[in-house]
Amino acid sequence: MLSKKTKYGLKALTYIARSESDIPVQVGAIAKHEQIPQKFLESILLTLRKSGFLGSKKGKHGGYYLRKDPKDILMTEVMRVLEGPIAMVPCVSLNFYEKCDDCPDEDACSVHKLMIQVRDSTLNVFRNTTLADLSSK
Repeated sequence: MLSKKTKYGLKALTYIARSESDIPVQVGAIAKHEQIPQKFLESILLTLRKSGFLGSKKGKHGGYYLRKDPKDILMTEVMRVLEGPIAMVPCVSLNFYEKCDDCPDEDACSVHKLMIQVRDSTLNVFRNTTLADLSSK
């Protein structure tokens, strides 16, 4: 299941991408429009800022803005920052591989074979989806 952190992060990024002005978007506006608890949203936006997706401006007209064009923000990158590994089990992860303790032979493991297909299908969707795709009305 997708965590609330990731769900809210995607909603916030989409909201920011849809804002048509060059003025940074205030956290309160995102929280209210997307019905996200503000304190939780602040934490998510900070993670996205530290990861280079967002920039921020302090002050009266402060808020968050995208640091890249929405068409250049791939969902694989966002998902890995917010959700962690894309693979459902560590033995098929491309970036966080770990051998499963309960599996003596990955090549003969039916779960391993299935999870490779799931991972590859999921990666195909994320690699071919950008923030621009999500934010188009």
